[in-house]
Amino acid sequence: MFTLAFFIAPFVCWAVFIISFTRDRSRYYNCHLLFIALLSLLNWPILFGGFSAAVIVIALTTTALLIVPVFLVINGIITIRREGKSLSHFLSLALGIAIFIGEAATAANLFLDVFADRINTPANVLEGVSIADSIISVTVIYGSLAFLCFMLYTVFLQLIPRRRDYDYVIIHGAGLLDGNRISALLRDRLEKAIQVYRRDPTPPIMIPSGGQGSDETISEAEAMKQYLLGRGIPEEDVVTEALSVSTYENIRNSKAIIDGRPGRKYTALITSNYHVYRALRYCRSMGMKCTGIGSHVALYYWPSALIREFIAIHMEKKHAVIFLAGWAVCVAIAVLVTLWAR
Repeated sequence: MFTLAFFIAPFVCWAVFIISFTRDRSRYYNCHLLFIALLSLLNWPILFGGFSAAVIVIALTTTALLIVPVFLVINGIITIRREGKSLSHFLSLALGIAIFIGEAATAANLFLDVFADRINTPANVLEGVSIADSIISVTVIYGSLAFLCFMLYTVFLQLIPRRRDYDYVIIHGAGLLDGNRISALLRDRLEKAIQVYRRDPTPPIMIPSGGQGSDETISEAEAMKQYLLGRGIPEEDVVTEALSVSTYENIRNSKAIIDGRPGRKYTALITSNYHVYRALRYCRSMGMKCTGIGSHVALYYWPSALIREFIAIHMEKKHAVIFLAGWAVCVAIAVLVTLWAR
């Protein structure tokens, strides 16, 4: 019976995820359901491979955990060198250091458990150090797992098949260079939009969206329009939205344009791949159904950008409360286990 349940578990996990995903792709708990579904697949190699498979899975997992902080630190240094010293560009480096500290705290706690009898230190001091190590370790593991769930779901959104028949394509703006030039990030979004346009059997209306910043001589929407026209998109198929100054306003103002026009309203939303999920959440909050399509982003830039998106979502009151409550429960359990073990 136990073996049968072990075998069936992945089917159940994936069924729950697919049902939830089909109903609403923007729900945050989809991130956790996908992670559980992926994790459930480890049942099969362990079930059919026995002890050897379990050892291989543990070895690969441990190796990955040790490599991740090194990768993030190197990536953070590369990002800072190429993009400059700004707070957002330090995120990958900071996460890598945080994970390394968490792993070190976990190793220190294991060391204390094994060699506590040989360390000539008062018991209350060892207990305090052990509790502090546990809090640090659990905090880093909790945050890392939450981010991993988010990252996997963000990637999954880019891999699923998409329809090709749209009536509107919203293109999210990004800052202009020298006040009027298209940046590489924005060009990638525009090229993805052009690709969607040309593959559509009934070419959609393109809505470049973005206002004019204080350091820009024209609006982002106008700069995008000129780029689209230069790439052969007919002017009658381009309607600009030049008043927004944020992602939320991009969608709200573009939705107003779409709602004010007759006919079908199947909509694609084009932005950088790391940004798709948050944009879809804004769409849902406005009652707007659309397909999110991510454009290419330089690999070195992606981790820091994704971390920024993760932070932005958890700055929302609801998710901040849930995240902190979950952390508090995990820390409390860790402290109680540590005290009990001592």
